[in-house]
Amino acid sequence: MIVSNASLISCEECPGDGAVVAAATDAYDKVSGHGGTFPPPSSLSPTGHLVVAVCLGFIGTVGCLSNFLVLALFCRYRALRTPINLLLVSISASDLLVSVLGTPFSFAASTQGRWLIGRAGCVWYGFVNAFLGIVSLISLAVLSYERYSTMMSPVMADGRDYRPVLRGICFSWLYSVAWTMPPLLGWSKYGPEGPGTTCSVDWRTQTPNNISYIICLFVFCLVLPFCVILYSYGKLLLAIRQVRSSMVARHREQRVLVMVVTMVVCYLLCWLPYGIAALLSTFGSHHLLTPEASITPSLLAKFSTVINPFIYIFMNKQFYRCFRAFLSCSVPERGSSVKTFSRATRTLRTVRREKGNHASAQAQSSALSLPNSAQSADRTAPAYRDCATAAAATSHSPAAHCSRPKLILVAHYRE
Repeated sequence: MIVSNASLISCEECPGDGAVVAAATDAYDKVSGHGGTFPPPSSLSPTGHLVVAVCLGFIGTVGCLSNFLVLALFCRYRALRTPINLLLVSISASDLLVSVLGTPFSFAASTQGRWLIGRAGCVWYGFVNAFLGIVSLISLAVLSYERYSTMMSPVMADGRDYRPVLRGICFSWLYSVAWTMPPLLGWSKYGPEGPGTTCSVDWRTQTPNNISYIICLFVFCLVLPFCVILYSYGKLLLAIRQVRSSMVARHREQRVLVMVVTMVVCYLLCWLPYGIAALLSTFGSHHLLTPEASITPSLLAKFSTVINPFIYIFMNKQFYRCFRAFLSCSVPERGSSVKTFSRATRTLRTVRREKGNHASAQAQSSALSLPNSAQSADRTAPAYRDCATAAAATSHSPAAHCSRPKLILVAHYRE
């Protein structure tokens, strides 16, 4: 998605492709608005445009189907309608809109080797894709922070309270609007990028007005979300590792670690090349990036619409179990795992007790019972129940000899 800064190859150097290059140059002149300030980008060869078109076709098709499936599962199964899953649905909705409103136009342009819908269409395409891309990035950061804050909460989170998540979703979309509207109002602008078959923020104009916007966009819409994700999941992993292996199975910790590492690596793989290429295009020479080097980060960024559903949805046991039930066209029976597993939340409690002048740590893992299992809930009562009651139930020793909880850390996570 980064504008290529290579000079236009003359028609004598590329016999047989002169008509394609001339058409691409004319299309670039109509939509760029540079008025001849910069040379148009080098066009890819017909084979190069075909490869890009195939990649975009795959990304658009798989991204549309996978994200639509996520929304269908959410609507089909009531068990999935939890606050944290609502954030996943928001991410899938933004990715689905990219696949529907953006990818088809760049796919059609790649098949023809030039932009097809004019200057207004270029501005619209650039705004929509930038807006939805930032929504996805900020939503991933909000999701990581929501998981972190829920886990570190000193009390059991209300599984029916949608207000914090709805605030996070509204923040994601409004934050994106705040950073994608300025180019429409004069702070930078939208224009063609890469080989001229896609549009985005104008990375090429090296003016203080444009450079200041690019720097702010890079810091607040790419670096900041990544820092939030890294901090939140890092603290989450540390909290899990502090619980003794006798309370939490080792394989569960490894599974969470694999998921977190996968999320961070895929985030960097999809978006970091795009950000670096944008900075190189803004601050580097006009001849620094080749057409191939400029279009590759664009494809990687668009590929996030395919990766996100598989990482954040199908690595989630709730969605995966419902997905299997959906494929088999089965109707979950009353009390089956598909209907009830979303309510079963593992709870990690670390209780620090004071004995004499020394403080010792205890950890207990318990599972929340279902509403129709009162006796099971009684058996899994927390270890930090009132000390006097516990003492009376086990012996007749006075409650004064029991140590009192000094610090309670309750960590919640969903399988």
